[in-house]
Amino acid sequence: MSSESTLASRPADAASGRDLEALLGDAVLRRDDHLNAPGFVIRPDAVQRVLETLREDAGFDHCSCVTAQQYPDRFETIYHLKSYDDPTREVSVVVPTAVADPVSESAEPVFRTADWHEREAYDLVGIEYEDHPDLRRILLPDTWQGHPLSLSYDQAQPQVVTLSEHENPIAGDEHDADSETMFLNIGPHHPSTHGVLHVKAVLDGETVVDADPDIGYIHRCEEQMCQNATYRHQIMPYPDRWDWVSSGLLNEWAYARVAEDLADIEVPEYAQIIRTMGAELSRLASHFIALGTYALDIVGEFTATFQYAIRDRELVLDLLEALTGQRMMFNYFRLGGVAWDLPEPREEFIADVRDVLDGLPAKLEEYHDLLVTNEIFQRRCIDTGVLEPEVAKQYGCTGPVARGSGIDYDLRRDDPYGYYEHLEWDVVTEPDGDNYSRVLVRMREVEESAKIVEQCLDLLAEWPDDDREIQSNVPRTLKPEADAESYRAVEGAKGELGIYVRSDGTETPARFKIRSPCFSNLSVLPEITRGEYVADLVAAIGSLDCIMGEVDR
Repeated sequence: MSSESTLASRPADAASGRDLEALLGDAVLRRDDHLNAPGFVIRPDAVQRVLETLREDAGFDHCSCVTAQQYPDRFETIYHLKSYDDPTREVSVVVPTAVADPVSESAEPVFRTADWHEREAYDLVGIEYEDHPDLRRILLPDTWQGHPLSLSYDQAQPQVVTLSEHENPIAGDEHDADSETMFLNIGPHHPSTHGVLHVKAVLDGETVVDADPDIGYIHRCEEQMCQNATYRHQIMPYPDRWDWVSSGLLNEWAYARVAEDLADIEVPEYAQIIRTMGAELSRLASHFIALGTYALDIVGEFTATFQYAIRDRELVLDLLEALTGQRMMFNYFRLGGVAWDLPEPREEFIADVRDVLDGLPAKLEEYHDLLVTNEIFQRRCIDTGVLEPEVAKQYGCTGPVARGSGIDYDLRRDDPYGYYEHLEWDVVTEPDGDNYSRVLVRMREVEESAKIVEQCLDLLAEWPDDDREIQSNVPRTLKPEADAESYRAVEGAKGELGIYVRSDGTETPARFKIRSPCFSNLSVLPEITRGEYVADLVAAIGSLDCIMGEVDR
């Protein structure tokens, strides 16, 4: 189709809403533009046709998020589409359904990532999706009564959750006479599952035939709590608790970005530099714990690598504690800036950060000696857990998981925010897509984060005393315009951390949806473990670097 060469190859701002509306034709009922993207309301029986057209003919190959919500007169599903080549090219596909019959076509045949996202929408909101391959609850038990984010949900009703019978997920499949399958529960309380993750695995001898991640054990209602909190003061402490492994400032930035977009708040340049420095310190701490725990997964004992990684993470946490006043749950960002300036004496703080950075090159050499050149580590990681680039895109993978498959996608560069576009640094990719590549990406990103922090320190050290503005003037009560909608994302330690917010004119959001990179990354686990050995399954879980508090939210 000629539109493929015209739309997909244009600059980000040239594929206008009018072009897209013409491309989609009679499937469009009306426009419903969001602050971040043109939006189109479509018929519920045209979902697959519309999404396939946008993917194939307009280049929107990244289904980054799926949001479900209920209005008094309808249910609504929003597919937030982007382009991996240019994430500033965005479009929102809005699918309304009647309250009495909330059924629409599934997007799963077009985007595999919609499998888990639509299951969550069904579980929490109550929308059903025709042609979905496995429409069942994903966060709540199968016997749960009602849908907690629907308007009719009775929070006082009793719940009886029975122990469901364990069932072989491939029951009924035929195997040859020489093979014999075994069902194996891995987790949910096993250290190699990195939290309360349960994997229902089917083995043929030592070979993985099927692996079904079973999540929902730590569901904490974070979206509902944010919907009950005020924009200005009460929401910001919550993001620290999503990916709690030192990634707090990255999480806080995701909320700050969408709220500042809704309320049209500008952030002073000086505060942007502090934000950028703090975010990269958080990335350093997160990657250190990922590397250390992965060494435990692979070697299976209390390794020197783990001890070194915890040591280095502690040094970074010392800096973050000095900056924010907290060791993990920082609550340091504020809408319009940050809570306070660098700690005094600032020269001493800057010197302490430089000391940690100066020691990193020698320490990274230790990691290379202990892991990268380790023959056992190589045999466990090279050519295992291979994730092909097109599969990664189908599942909406981002962050080191995607970049380990050669996908050159990083929101710090591709959808610039903060001070990143003014600094010199590189996006790290590895071409092979295996467990080993994902480790290499995180190790090299430690070096790039250190570069960014160093440049921020240089700027902060020379900044004029009378121009250190840490916050813009923000009203004490924020009430964004009613029915304003925005989806904004940042490059978290695990990938694209995005938030969709719909306002209703009050000081609390009408809908607050969290797009967890761990949620999408974990959904690809079955694809990268089939045909592997059991030990490779454990290695693959660790290589995805998932935090279950962010998966379940």
